Amino acid sequence: MIKLKSSEYKNYSRFLDNLANKLTRFYYLKLNRPFKVFNKLKGRGYDPVTNADRAFEKFISKEIKKRFPNHQIIGEEFGHKKTKSDYSWVIDPIDGTRSFVIGNPTWSNLISLNYKGVPVLGLANFPILKKYYLNTSVNSAFVSEQGKKRKIKVNHRSTFSNMKLSAAFHGSLSLNQQKKIPQILKRMQFPCSDALSYSHFAEGKLDVVIQCGNKIWDIHALIPIIKSAGGIVTTWKNDDPKKAGNIICTANKSLHNKILKILKPVS
Repeated sequence: MIKLKSSEYKNYSRFLDNLANKLTRFYYLKLNRPFKVFNKLKGRGYDPVTNADRAFEKFISKEIKKRFPNHQIIGEEFGHKKTKSDYSWVIDPIDGTRSFVIGNPTWSNLISLNYKGVPVLGLANFPILKKYYLNTSVNSAFVSEQGKKRKIKVNHRSTFSNMKLSAAFHGSLSLNQQKKIPQILKRMQFPCSDALSYSHFAEGKLDVVIQCGNKIWDIHALIPIIKSAGGIVTTWKNDDPKKAGNIICTANKSLHNKILKILKPVS
């Protein structure tokens, strides 16, 4: 397992901790105003981006470059700045742009620090909710809300019979495919809200989260938070989640194996 030295975890997590507060201040000072929406797919579907997405990514990249000028940066909007460094930052400036467009407060800034391609630290910052999630090592993660930090853990005691499950297919599963997983459809009783669902899972408020079509910037920041909180996260094929795509996270191994088996007809 790839991990950092304790001094590196401390250094980088402190940077992300400070960045979370800077991002929220930046939003209220510069971006909490009317914005323009563009469709990146232009007639081939709908994938919105706003001038706020681009402003956030520029701000995040600038902050990273100031502290770590040799590191690589991979952003959803402005692509990949390649260097020879083993460290790379994966940025989703606004995860949940559709939520942002309609005024739903569940959108977030997602930032992952990867070492040799493996996500080791993650920040999920929710400016409107004024809270953020961050891991500080391989086995420690917290949520900061209203200025107070609280350590988070998944609900290890959850079972299939009492689990709280949140799922979203994002148009990736046809109706015929969904009919093959009735046990999932019947249990989708809790709303799926962008990265907030994964964050709530790490906090123990949800026991299973299932999503389709994640890109690396959608999931990389959340992987180390989930793992540090004791959760299990993989693809639906039980592969490394850093590959992105269809993602499942569960609170314990027994539950994970059960859900993977149910998903097998569509995985």
